[in-house]
Amino acid sequence: MDEMVRAALRKWPNVPDCFAWLGLDARGDWYMRDDATQAAGPFPTSKGSRIEHLALKAFIARNYLADGQGRWHFQNGPQKVYVELAAAPWVWRVHATETGWDLRSHTGLPGIAESVWLDESGRLFVATALGLGLVHTQDMGLAADAVVANVWRPQEVEFAHLPARFSYVLSPALNAS
Repeated sequence: MDEMVRAALRKWPNVPDCFAWLGLDARGDWYMRDDATQAAGPFPTSKGSRIEHLALKAFIARNYLADGQGRWHFQNGPQKVYVELAAAPWVWRVHATETGWDLRSHTGLPGIAESVWLDESGRLFVATALGLGLVHTQDMGLAADAVVANVWRPQEVEFAHLPARFSYVLSPALNAS
């Protein structure tokens, strides 16, 4: 977490949390969701505006974490901006190397596959020490190579069971207290 964010938390400890204004889609893109977008439907059906500003995306990535209830958020100064998730808290990019397959999250963090899951829609999820993430669609060929090489051994799972199994919340707005 950025030091300026820590300082803001100390200065303003009681800023209310923000829900439904930020989303993370299945390709690792962040979306701002204004009132009209929220009124048009839930995320990801109604996504909003994709965030393109590189410095803002980097700031969100550096300050992206989960609370004790499995709700992922972006710590924006003293305010927690909870994230609506399309599939999982992480989106993995797969890179082939001389020694195997490396994972890098949509925020740039490295991961090591601990378990691999295939849902009923054919989406591939990888669990790491960071948590569960969806393999980016552009990297499914590389992921398939890891499966064929018997390095990754996917287990079948119903998507609806993943959030409870891996302790994350798709829509913090639905259970905001």
